[in-house]
Amino acid sequence: VQLQASGGGLVQAGGSLRLSCTASGRTLSYTKAWYRQAPGKERERVGGIMNSGRVNYSDFVKGRFTISRDNTKNTVYLQMNSLSPDDTAVYICKAWMATGPDYWGRGTQVTVSS
Repeated sequence: VQLQASGGGLVQAGGSLRLSCTASGRTLSYTKAWYRQAPGKERERVGGIMNSGRVNYSDFVKGRFTISRDNTKNTVYLQMNSLSPDDTAVYICKAWMATGPDYWGRGTQVTVSS
């Protein structure tokens, strides 16, 4: 399984970005999640989408981010609205099953200017 995140870039505060995480291999039954890591900080979980389609988010998202998926494209999306400089980080996707290893993508840089 390989994961490729894309869609990052430079955006002004208050703006929006949509990130994509496309998986190779058979991952439809995997849980997928977005994490982020800012310079000098630990990696933190943004949110995830289960095999069932159920979605959950970390508290700091506060209704600003939405995770969705397109199974026909084997892709998970992270729509981010009302971005602030605190959201600046490398955003990384992860896929896993309960009985298998974790797979991590390489990440995409999101920079929010004030």
